[in-house]
Amino acid sequence: MQSESERLEIPVAAAPSLEIAVPGSKSLTNRALLVSALAEGRSRLEGALVAEDTDVMKRALLDLGFTVEGEGDKVEVEGLGGKIPSREARLDLRLSGTSIRFLAALVALGKGRFELDGNTRMRERPIGDLLMALNALGANAVAMEGNDCPPLIVEAGGLTGGRAEVAGDRSSQYLSALLMVAPYAHSETVLEVTGELQSKPFIDMTLDLMADFGVEVRRKGYRRFTVPTGGYAARNYRIEGDAMAAGYFWAAAAVTGGRVRVTNLGRASRQGDRRLAEVLEAMGCTVAWGEEWSEVRGPAGGKLRGGSFDLNDMPDQAQTLAAVALFANAPVEITNVWNLRIKETDRLLALANELRKFGAQVEERRDGLMIEPPQRLVPAVVETYGDHRMAMAFAVAGLRVPGTEILDPGCVAKTYPGFFDDFRSLASGGPAL
Repeated sequence: MQSESERLEIPVAAAPSLEIAVPGSKSLTNRALLVSALAEGRSRLEGALVAEDTDVMKRALLDLGFTVEGEGDKVEVEGLGGKIPSREARLDLRLSGTSIRFLAALVALGKGRFELDGNTRMRERPIGDLLMALNALGANAVAMEGNDCPPLIVEAGGLTGGRAEVAGDRSSQYLSALLMVAPYAHSETVLEVTGELQSKPFIDMTLDLMADFGVEVRRKGYRRFTVPTGGYAARNYRIEGDAMAAGYFWAAAAVTGGRVRVTNLGRASRQGDRRLAEVLEAMGCTVAWGEEWSEVRGPAGGKLRGGSFDLNDMPDQAQTLAAVALFANAPVEITNVWNLRIKETDRLLALANELRKFGAQVEERRDGLMIEPPQRLVPAVVETYGDHRMAMAFAVAGLRVPGTEILDPGCVAKTYPGFFDDFRSLASGGPAL
């Protein structure tokens, strides 16, 4: 039996009008922390995400001997020009996929022995493709259990550079990790992607950030990347709002017929998750972009159209769209997101289970879902499987389905600790600035 603190009822909302600044991008924050640690000199980050995933990254950098200071969303990192201060460390990365992948590459630049581990679910998440590529570049990295999953041991002596193949069909984070550390290899590094690269916009984001810190990568589309030797220069860097977080509030506007303006995410963003706004537009919403803001207005009564949507470039938005699909006037098909099965949980299986509780008919496929909206929605008690995005996505459904409860709401601390406080503002229509 769940205690009161372990379950939360979502208040319904009728056409809210809200302006909100969402937390900083998790993807940009963890990339900026890593690159700042590699740069020469002190970098200052503003707008950084304050959440479990970024705290994990900051603690790991401290354990490796780096200086990381600051309060709230302002962080300063003293970079050491590609040097890793510690010669030995045991890093607990909990369930932070970006952290374990990025840091496995980072410690390979050092000298010494490093162990990287996480929680039970992390030990089920594959990382062998990254280890194979690192070893091709001169590393000595192994999965301790011989199953291509954490825990990992890296016997580090620096990276030689040269040429390596990296699989792209599981996660783009393998390629991002290699790209970010490659400027500190002993020679030029050429990375060739095998398979169909997932989540391509995250690679654009990585390359943009590298360029902002002074390293330009030559590329041939998403197949071949050539990284020169050199290094990053410290700088002041502003992190924009998280497009994934913005998506929950855009979706809230969509299903309620309300209006939500996100005040810290504008048209210049390269985050792939921003494309959810286009999907919502195709379903009947009105979308507008400014230099530093974005706005979604839902159709009257939240009457949305169905459709088929390939979400390969933003797979984490599949959960948000699945919740929105409950209110469509026709089936919603979500395709090309098979890698959701190796995230914090098997997200396709989890989505199918929870959507059915609301009365939807769901066909679970290898790489997606076909969702038939119910004729009559029924309230549900939503199991979150320890997955922060399950909790936040199905909170959207609760805005229209009285009595909807979210189990283990505290799991949102992974990326958005204040989510439910902000989300309650939709019911009051008040500001959350």
